[in-house]
Amino acid sequence: MSVTVLVRVGWRLAFGMIDLHSHILPGLDDGSPSLATSLEMARMAVDDGITHMACTPHIVPGLYDNDCASIVDRMSLLEAALAASSIKLRLFSGADVHIAPDLPEKLRAGTVPSINGSRYFLFEPPHHILPPKIEELAARLIKAGFVPILTHPERLTWIKSHYRVIENLNALGCLIQLTADSITGNFGKTSLYYSEKLIDEGRVDIIASDCHGTKSRRPLLSRARSILESRVGSAEAERMVLKRPAAILSNSLIAPAGQSVPPSVETAAPPSEKKSLLGRLLKGGAR
Repeated sequence: MSVTVLVRVGWRLAFGMIDLHSHILPGLDDGSPSLATSLEMARMAVDDGITHMACTPHIVPGLYDNDCASIVDRMSLLEAALAASSIKLRLFSGADVHIAPDLPEKLRAGTVPSINGSRYFLFEPPHHILPPKIEELAARLIKAGFVPILTHPERLTWIKSHYRVIENLNALGCLIQLTADSITGNFGKTSLYYSEKLIDEGRVDIIASDCHGTKSRRPLLSRARSILESRVGSAEAERMVLKRPAAILSNSLIAPAGQSVPPSVETAAPPSEKKSLLGRLLKGGAR
């Protein structure tokens, strides 16, 4: 039986949602600048129906030199502030990882964090330049036992001339994450077009807020979820905001949307599955 989290949102009940891409940690990148902003972002997320959030600051060598230790330290600070403010948002560690040739080694060494210590991590290509050999890098990462989650491909400016690369990465076993604001049109017509194209082709695994603040790029998923429900149905929308994110946090092996079998992962994933509510969410199946 499938289990669904229920949370109070204003005067109504809404399904709980899991946001796997956020820049809520204060002072680590171009996201939240302060603890006060992070707390306000957390309140907004909870009010929108988000119950669990991965903290995924950028890791860009030479610009945002974050690592596991700095991310966990800052997350602990925010967790304490959330508890003191009675804000019921559960946090998990992760990072928005800019691609680099030595990524497999850094992930295996634990200096670059995956999501909640799982096999999954956010895989961020450059926005304006298609990097050479990105498909080879993705194949090496998968062979090393990790599953890249390609972040917001609909917002990459090179998607117009290199859509085949997105298709190839997906076929290799990369999951695809869209930004909620792309689905609602807040990132413009091109991002909306490619969001709809990827959704209609059955390639989208999860949506996330990629939140950076309280004025724009906010920690909201419910409006995009509503749009998804009208486009792909409530069951698939729930998979994108709850079941697949829960599977990722619990380190369960899932197939990319539209594929019947998971990617070939040759080594065991780092941690064992967590026996928690997130694990019980998966009893109805993550696909």
